[in-house]
Amino acid sequence: MSILSVPLFLRPLAVAAVTVTVVSLLSSLLSRQIPAPPQLSARSFVVWLHGLGDSGPANVPIRTFFSSPEFSRTEWSFPSAPRAPVTCNNGAVMPSWFDIYEIPVNAASPNDENSVLEAVKTVHAIIDKEVAAGIPTKNIFVCGFSQGGALTLATVLLYPKTLGGGAVFSGWVPFNSSIIASISPEAKKTPILWFHGMVDKIVLFDAGKSAPSFLEQAGMQCEFKAYPNLDHSVAKEELQYLEPWIRTRLKI
Repeated sequence: MSILSVPLFLRPLAVAAVTVTVVSLLSSLLSRQIPAPPQLSARSFVVWLHGLGDSGPANVPIRTFFSSPEFSRTEWSFPSAPRAPVTCNNGAVMPSWFDIYEIPVNAASPNDENSVLEAVKTVHAIIDKEVAAGIPTKNIFVCGFSQGGALTLATVLLYPKTLGGGAVFSGWVPFNSSIIASISPEAKKTPILWFHGMVDKIVLFDAGKSAPSFLEQAGMQCEFKAYPNLDHSVAKEELQYLEPWIRTRLKI
């Protein structure tokens, strides 16, 4: 019998049968545990350390400046400092990586090196977690503003291996020269990029300008960028310069 001779009242049943068969097949396929496609692991890592009284989440928009394809597999971290009393603010409790004795900070300002060292341990633990996850140390970058910039420098100086780089925005050297003896030969290979505004009234320009000579004494590279009209803030131009600086150093 040809299909043209099939009674019309049978045709819906035939269609229904096909539908049930297809639904049954789909249900069978969906019931199986089909492995999800493998997720690509991160190839690089950037940690951003905020300034005194700020928070990590407030700085997340910074990553929008890093839209090049090389950053498609970059993991970002914006940690928040613990709340602690700060001497320069009359002991007020606020987010702070370490204690600061005076503001404005200048090249000769005293430092609470013990609390700096404790903060360094916190950032090193963040880095070590990413290294354990498979990210090469030379693809790890530490960046920070103001107090976070000072902690960035301390983190890079005291990490035992070579990192991809450290970028300091309006920071200062939170140690005296005796720390140089504690810098490993591998850490000395980590490049430093330093930004500072020349009209900064919080971390004075001389505090930033003293960094290159300090790092030269330690046998390290430092690229120093001065901005004549910049106060104590992060400028768009700085982030636009940082993006290719990191990008060209990624080992992908």
